[in-house]
Amino acid sequence: MTVRQVLDHTSGFPAPAPTPTPRNGPGWWLMGVTPVDGVRDAFALAAADDAWWRHRPAPGAVQQYNGLNTLVVGLLVEKVTGNSFREELDQRILRPLRLRHTNLPASGDVSIPGPHARVYVGADEVTRQSPYPWAEGGMISTAADLDRFLTALLSGRLLPPSVRRLAFSVPEVPNAPQNRHCGTAGKACFAPVGLMRLTLADGVTVWGKTGSRPGWENGFFATPDLRRRVVYSLNPNGTGTSQEYTDYVLALVGAAFTGVPPTAAEPADPGHRSR
Repeated sequence: MTVRQVLDHTSGFPAPAPTPTPRNGPGWWLMGVTPVDGVRDAFALAAADDAWWRHRPAPGAVQQYNGLNTLVVGLLVEKVTGNSFREELDQRILRPLRLRHTNLPASGDVSIPGPHARVYVGADEVTRQSPYPWAEGGMISTAADLDRFLTALLSGRLLPPSVRRLAFSVPEVPNAPQNRHCGTAGKACFAPVGLMRLTLADGVTVWGKTGSRPGWENGFFATPDLRRRVVYSLNPNGTGTSQEYTDYVLALVGAAFTGVPPTAAEPADPGHRSR
C-alpha cells in the first residue's frame, strides 16, 4: 500500500482495537495504550479473525474511514522527521496559525486549560480523559481555533497549491457499506488532508470533519468559498448509538447551510468547550 492510501482511508487496514468503555470499570475514561501498542493490538486481533482475512479489501479498492490510518500517519511523521508528532504539529500548524488554545497533550496529561464544559457518560464525569488517541483524536481545542484552522486550510494559507490540490482529491473508489460518515451511500468522501466532502440535500458541497470522544462531539464545516461556516461542540450523554450521533451531526450541518437537514435525528445535549 502507499502512504496516500493510508491518508485517504483506502489502506484496507483492520478495525482499531476496542477502546475503553464503562465495561472496563472505574476510571475507564483515563485508560489508554500507546500509539504503537494500539496499532499492534489491532493487527493482532485481525490476524486471529478468519472472516477479516477472507473479506479484507485490497489497498486502494474501497474507502473505509478508520482511525488506525491516522495513528499510522502520526508514527510515519515521527519516523520520517526524527521529531515527535507533537513537535511537528506545533512547528508546522499550531504556531504558524497562532492556534494558542489548541494542543496535543503529553501522554498522561488529562488537564484542560481554560473554561470548559463538564461532561458525563451515565453517572461518570469524563471531562478529563486520557489523550491516548493521540494523532487520531487526542487534541484539545476551542471553537474559535477550529474555525481559524479550517479557514486557513480552505483559503490556501496553510498548504502550497500543489499539496493543496492533492490534499483535496477524494479517491474515485466505492464507499464501504459500513462507512456511514459520508451522508451519501456508495461514494467516497474523505480526502488525504483528513477532511470529508459532504453534499447536502440541495446539492451544496461543504468540507469539514466530525470528531468524538466519550461525552464530546465536535467538528466544523464550510463552503469552499468560506462564505458560510459552522463549528459545533456537543455534549451527548452517552446513551445514544454511534449512528444516532452521526445522523444528528449530519442534520445539524444540513440545517446550518441549507435549512434542509440530510437526515432526521433526535437532538443531542448542547455543550460549550471542545475536548
